[in-house]
Amino acid sequence: MKIYIGHSTDYDFEKELYEPIRSSLLNTEHEIILPHEAYEDASDFVTRDIIKTCDLMIAEVSYPSTGLGIELGWADLSKCPIICIYHSGQRTSSSLKIVTDKFIEYTDKDDLMKKLKDTIVKLRS
Repeated sequence: MKIYIGHSTDYDFEKELYEPIRSSLLNTEHEIILPHEAYEDASDFVTRDIIKTCDLMIAEVSYPSTGLGIELGWADLSKCPIICIYHSGQRTSSSLKIVTDKFIEYTDKDDLMKKLKDTIVKLRS
């Protein structure tokens, strides 16, 4: 499964999101696209076009982000399923319910990885 991970840049996404994902089984079982990893030629990375080719978008929505909102719109238009994840205690925008009914609340990195794995397994069934 090809999975795009969208998020705000207003927090330490590398440590809080990228590192746990890259060190999890999800990384070996699926093609994970993390948009802010170092790419040799950034001009080849056209988010709108990449999302069109994905089987799933996971959006970390704990922090409001206009860019993430645009990516969610592209995913919705492309009929790419969306899962929104958010840290326990964070308020999320009610407008997210327009693009998905799948939300995962998590307490820490381990909880997030377990819940993501379980949800993806259910989606594939």
